Amino acid sequence: MSAPDQNLVASAHKLCADLAAARPAVYWTDLILTAAVAYASFAGVVLAPGLGLKAAFFVVATLAFYRGVSFIHEVSHLRPQDVPGFRAGYDALIGVPFLTPSLMYEGVHNQHHAKSRYGTKLDPEYLPLANGALAQVAVFLAVSALAPLGLLIRFAVLAPLSWISPKLRTFVIERCSALAINPEFKRDMPAGDQARRFRLLETLCAVWALAFLGLTAVGVIALPVFVTALALGSAVAVVNQFRTLVAHHWENEHGSEMTATEQFLDSVNVPPPATLPMLWAPVGLRYHGLHHLLPRLPYHALGAAHARLCATLPPDSPYHKGSHRGFWHVTGRLLGAIRSRKNAVAEVVPGE
Repeated sequence: MSAPDQNLVASAHKLCADLAAARPAVYWTDLILTAAVAYASFAGVVLAPGLGLKAAFFVVATLAFYRGVSFIHEVSHLRPQDVPGFRAGYDALIGVPFLTPSLMYEGVHNQHHAKSRYGTKLDPEYLPLANGALAQVAVFLAVSALAPLGLLIRFAVLAPLSWISPKLRTFVIERCSALAINPEFKRDMPAGDQARRFRLLETLCAVWALAFLGLTAVGVIALPVFVTALALGSAVAVVNQFRTLVAHHWENEHGSEMTATEQFLDSVNVPPPATLPMLWAPVGLRYHGLHHLLPRLPYHALGAAHARLCATLPPDSPYHKGSHRGFWHVTGRLLGAIRSRKNAVAEVVPGE
């Protein structure tokens, strides 16, 4: 690590060391209230009279379930002793019912934070979108709407079949068991305690997915409820994909290793005074750049840490370059990079 990188990382750790302890009461209160709002709002979509009221409940349910699912990110970083039982609580309240269990992130997201993997072809959560085409961005966003269908197929169909076919089992674990955006990524086979949790959660999700489909088929779950659930899952996935689009600048074209400072500057903070990130980048995700700098910092401490770093680090610190005004500011930079690349290619290709 170069001296500038070491200085930035060391300074951030030193200044924020006292903020590193997770507060269980915050985690549990947030998760439980979020789940309560999400399920109550879903009931409102189904039961409320009038299209307008249903639409309002749908928006609230989307944002609440999105916040709930976002806790999977915290679960992947928490040690068991940090917030005892929280992983099980997440899986019970959100993960299994929404078919986004912690198994889909555990053992995967940590590779995105590996210093030698970030931004490379081994990173499960990175695509060099800034060096691609606008159509690639459009497909990146549109395909997310199919997420609930894909999860139903993964747990209701592929999981049971893979239990009797070793070859299919390998495919399901490597290619269908990670919340990843890199199509070349292959998940490692889980082992030890992780493998036991994987089997348990996969079984629970398979039972739930089959029950959901079966009860709908026999009419116990009304078709409008089934369709509403799928639509809600699609809405959550699309919102998350838009958030993912501006989580990084996606500028590592050649997939080479990046320094700590380069990784930080390729990531995005959207701090106050912007207010909408509270909705589309919840549970600390608005401080994604800071999170890459201090990945062990709990989500409830990121705002205080950011304010402290901004007030303490010298004006020439690269940390100050990591903050952006909002979604459209970051999107504009991405689209500008795509246009610049297209124009550069057009200048060297005869006939264009």
